[in-house]
Amino acid sequence: MEAAYARVRAATEGLVAGLPAEDLAVQSMPDASPAKWHLAHTTWFFETFVLGPADPGYRPFHPQFEVLFNSYYESVGPQFSRPRRGLLTRPTGAEVLQYRTHVDAAMLELLARGGPAWLVERVRLGLEHEQQHQELILMDLLHLYAQNPLRPGLRAEAAPPSSRPAAPLRWCPGPSGLREVGNAGAGFHFDNEGPRHQTLLRPHALASRCVTNAEYAEFVADGGYRRSTLWLADGWAQAQAEGWTAPLYWYMSQGTWWQMTLGGPRPLDPHAPVVHVSHYEADAFARWAGARLPTEFEWEAAAEGAPVAGNFVDSGRLHPTVADAPPQAEPRPAQLFGDVWEWTASAYLPYPGYHPPAGALGEYNGKFMSNQMVLRGGSCASPRDHLRASYRNFFPPRARWPFTGIRLTKDA
Repeated sequence: MEAAYARVRAATEGLVAGLPAEDLAVQSMPDASPAKWHLAHTTWFFETFVLGPADPGYRPFHPQFEVLFNSYYESVGPQFSRPRRGLLTRPTGAEVLQYRTHVDAAMLELLARGGPAWLVERVRLGLEHEQQHQELILMDLLHLYAQNPLRPGLRAEAAPPSSRPAAPLRWCPGPSGLREVGNAGAGFHFDNEGPRHQTLLRPHALASRCVTNAEYAEFVADGGYRRSTLWLADGWAQAQAEGWTAPLYWYMSQGTWWQMTLGGPRPLDPHAPVVHVSHYEADAFARWAGARLPTEFEWEAAAEGAPVAGNFVDSGRLHPTVADAPPQAEPRPAQLFGDVWEWTASAYLPYPGYHPPAGALGEYNGKFMSNQMVLRGGSCASPRDHLRASYRNFFPPRARWPFTGIRLTKDA
């Protein structure tokens, strides 16, 4: 466990290594957080939920950090206002790194000598939580850079163009009938992935790959953002209020679509999956294409047993790319993992028999089961070893700054 702890903690700091202090401190919108805050909050998690309960001799790094870096745990105590995190010029970035060093030393000492029976499970939860924040750091930095007229990037080598065209879209019959869904209990999983239960899947077919930029550009050119009949009422209202005319980070220059990426501005890659679309946009596109979004259970049934392989943060691309075409005889869709989180038609709700864990950690997932939609599969900003077929991500349907895309489904 010590090696896993050190690896995940180092990966977080590696994402922001070499960045100026200004990049780490600014908050670009209320939904985002400064990278410095993410570095501190993930440290607060171990200090609050592991070191505090497990090590009677541990002394917190700073008494006020309990409030400054508490995200939403009401059971722990008050929190600093989320929309105002960008005002926290102090502690400095250097002090946050000192905080991480302080907590890491105590954690590694605790892991070396052992502790309560729950220690390993709690530390694993903290590491999975930190991997979620690694993706949030990349999402929030991209949103920050996109507000800057200079359009800086995180890494010059990120988001290279696709090396080949996208394969033609074909339809893969999905599993149907009465199916078991949810995590079966093998290995780590979040509480919202269970209990495993039965659901009825009607005959359907999933697209063999995700929707590409070229296909989405056809929707834009055909007036998709001007045709209210394609949109859910809430989505139409949101699009009109915010002036949506294309996916987030698309912009037109000299008659050509460009896209802001973590590598800076790039000409829109027609073959790569479309990314940074809301659930509302995904649903409108599906209607326009004569299809629909999959339910989360249709997606999970198709992905169950598939290798977790694809384009993740581990590749260093930090942007979606063309899917590997599956063999013609392979009935399973490609690109199920990595590249883009795939919006589903499923509201984020508890599974039958679900009960949140007792105590403050019960606030991790359960209290958000309202006004959110489920996404599946992971993205180009997700660590590969963080994902599995039963993993349930969730965001409000208006969210566009995550690495979100579209897979179509049709009724048989």
